[in-house]
Amino acid sequence: MVELRGVHKAYGPLEVLRDVDLTVRTGEVTVLLGPSGSGKSTLLRAINHLEKVDRGFVRVDGELIGYRQSGDRLHELSERHILRQRSHIGFVFQSFNLFGNLTVLDNVAEAPISAQGRDRDETYRHARELLDRVGLAEKADEYPRRLSGGQQQRVAIARALALRPKLLLFDEPTSALDPELVGEVLDVMRDLAGSGTTMIVVTHEIGFAREVADTVVFLDEGRVVEQGSPAQVLDRPREPRTRAFLSKVLP
Repeated sequence: MVELRGVHKAYGPLEVLRDVDLTVRTGEVTVLLGPSGSGKSTLLRAINHLEKVDRGFVRVDGELIGYRQSGDRLHELSERHILRQRSHIGFVFQSFNLFGNLTVLDNVAEAPISAQGRDRDETYRHARELLDRVGLAEKADEYPRRLSGGQQQRVAIARALALRPKLLLFDEPTSALDPELVGEVLDVMRDLAGSGTTMIVVTHEIGFAREVADTVVFLDEGRVVEQGSPAQVLDRPREPRTRAFLSKVLP
C-alpha cells in the first residue's frame, strides 16, 4: 500500500529525513517511534505531500504521490491533482483541526461532498454511521467547542474515515489529550486496526504499539534505525540507540 524509497528532506543545513526506505502492506498497522525531532511527523506529512521531499519518492497503492514520472525525471503535479490524491489518504492531526462553525455532523460530511463530489444524502447517512462507530451518534448536532478533547479527536477520526481512504495517517493523535481521555481514542484506533484498515501511526503510546502494530519503526536523526515486529523492536532491540530510547520510555 505504501512505498518510500530514498526519501530525503532538509531545511537548509538541517537534514530531517535521510534516505528513508519504508514499505507498508495493505491492512497492516505501522507505528513510528522515536525522540522529538527524529523526523516522524515530517515522514508522515511527506506521504501525502504536505511536505515536498528533496529526493526519493512516495507511492500509495502503486501511484506516485505529488509527481508524475517522465523518463528519469519527476514533475510535480498540479495542486488540483495533489488534492485528489490526498482525498484518498485520511490524516488525523494532534490538534483535531475541526471547523468550529460547523456541527459535528457537518464536519464529518464536508470533505466527501466538497473534495470528492459525493452524493449529499448518502454522505450524511454515512457520516451518521461513522459517528455511531466512534461512539458519538448523540453528538451529531453539537459544535466542537462543546465536546471534550477525546470526543473532538474521535470526530476527527470519523471525518478522516468519511473519505473512505485507502490509508489512514495518525500524527500523535493522543498527545494533546488529558491522560484520562487517551483510552477512548486508542479504543477507536484498535477497532480500526482490527477491521483491517491500513494505518501509519506516530505515537509515544508504547502499549498501543505492542498490542496493535504489525511493524514498529524506530527513527532517530531522520534515519530508520531499526524496524521489525513489536516483539523484536520493543523487547529485543538490536541497535544500541533503540535500547537507549526504550530504556527511558518503558516502565
